[in-house]
Amino acid sequence: MRVLFATCPDKSIFQYLVPLAWALRTAGHDVRVASQPRFADVITQAGLTAVPVGRDSDIHRALETAPGTQVSARAGLPRPYDAAIDPALATPEHLRAGYEYNVTWWHRMDNLPMISQLVAFARHWRPDLIIWEPRTFAGSVAAKAIGAAHARVLWSMDVFGVTRQQFLGMPRPDPLAEWLGGHAREYGVEFSEDMVTGQFTIDQLPDSLRIAADLQYVPMRHTPYGGPATVPSWLRTPPRRPRVALTLGLTATEKFAGYTVDIGHILDALGDLRIELVATLTDKTRDALPRVPKNTKIVPYVPLQDLAATCTAVIHHAGAATMATTSLHGVPQLSIPYHFDQPALAARLADHGAGLTIDSARATGPAVREAVLALLNEPRFRANAKKIRDEMLAMPAPNEIVPRLEELTAAHHS
Repeated sequence: MRVLFATCPDKSIFQYLVPLAWALRTAGHDVRVASQPRFADVITQAGLTAVPVGRDSDIHRALETAPGTQVSARAGLPRPYDAAIDPALATPEHLRAGYEYNVTWWHRMDNLPMISQLVAFARHWRPDLIIWEPRTFAGSVAAKAIGAAHARVLWSMDVFGVTRQQFLGMPRPDPLAEWLGGHAREYGVEFSEDMVTGQFTIDQLPDSLRIAADLQYVPMRHTPYGGPATVPSWLRTPPRRPRVALTLGLTATEKFAGYTVDIGHILDALGDLRIELVATLTDKTRDALPRVPKNTKIVPYVPLQDLAATCTAVIHHAGAATMATTSLHGVPQLSIPYHFDQPALAARLADHGAGLTIDSARATGPAVREAVLALLNEPRFRANAKKIRDEMLAMPAPNEIVPRLEELTAAHHS
């Protein structure tokens, strides 16, 4: 069958899609990945065939670094999606106002540049299945326009699906349905709820970390992919001391112009511990440090799936891919979240006893030191981390869900 992936031009999100795209390819299916033109090189670098559609959204890139947007994103989930974590917020006023704002300033911005050309390509290529990540509603519009089966592939908790379920049945207006319905009617079809949540949803998180709506889910084990990488020689030798990794993600430096914690203070606070600390930091951050402790190795990048396998603990920002990759190795984690879904994910992991979390505003050197010592010295964290690892390993790998996707495609294809 022909499978078309649709994604916004966000490298960190695209990387969640790559293992499934390759699973479908190796099963003999024809795969294409559609996104804005500037993203084509990222897609082809993953060995996949890119389909540039529409135009590059300069507004999207500008808003990523707008001061007001940064403050809002760093506060956690925006409304209405914060109601998925805190049901007390699920009032008609809160949800409707959140949808009104995000349709205007987020979802339109992501999707409008791509919709018409994505539909045109879908009409030309005639995919049997369109797989889209939860923000790329252009994928559902294209699927409805040609009668293809379509599905979401999640990259975190399903806050989009849960919020939508909370909103259904509330008094109109419905800003999201009105917006998507307008595009549907341009192509001779009417709005339906699957345009928001897909005909089915591929979920990469284990039950311990996920939240879900009353939808059809296909579980799929997270498979780490971080782009081109090389395993350095030092990583092939077992560490002489317990190894602790510090990785706070690309979002802080690429979108937010810096970290919310003082890296130097954290390194100093850990500097006298009998550990080997491996910190992944940009050259700019490293050069700004007044000193680097003797027990610390600073590298610009190292493949996390290889690094985590050698670690006794990992300090990170609670990005879903980082958390899932570390969890696959049963390693206790200290989360210092600062963005969107990260606080909720960090809390979920801590609730299951597989790690600790510190709000980035309170992540001082002494606080991080105390938490790391607890992870290293209290066996309960490793025992609970191994439970989540076993839960993930019991999930089907991307290749193993391909037959299920074939069945669902046949059932939903018009």
